Amino acid sequence: MSNHACRSRGFTLLELLVVIAILGLLIGYVAPRYFGQVSHAEVKSAQNQMDAIAKALEQYRLDMGRYPSAGEGLTALLQSPAMATERWRGPYLKKAVPPDPWGGSYRYEPLPAQDQFRLSSLGRDGRPGGSGADADLNL
Repeated sequence: MSNHACRSRGFTLLELLVVIAILGLLIGYVAPRYFGQVSHAEVKSAQNQMDAIAKALEQYRLDMGRYPSAGEGLTALLQSPAMATERWRGPYLKKAVPPDPWGGSYRYEPLPAQDQFRLSSLGRDGRPGGSGADADLNL
């Protein structure tokens, strides 16, 4: 083989560096958009789960005349409270209460004085407060 034939078989270092630079630019442009969509999808998923739990709580209230107590918590949607077996028509959820999209638990707080409840998720960071994807979600 001639010297020229051996040279044309592979890529030069410069060509490889140009390809790597182009790939780096594409990843730098696409990755933030992709991960922004993932974050938005997690928030939307949490909101949908909270809506489903809220509907189950409303159905529980219609049957029982009240929301579950703080002690009963969201477990009352799946298992009959000890003192209320006659009126309980559950389970009110098909499956156990799921964790939020970030692996945390949904927080339930009855507000008996207002005949309401508060349902929340601490967001991605798992701590009260925050902003963006770390913000708390409340219902």
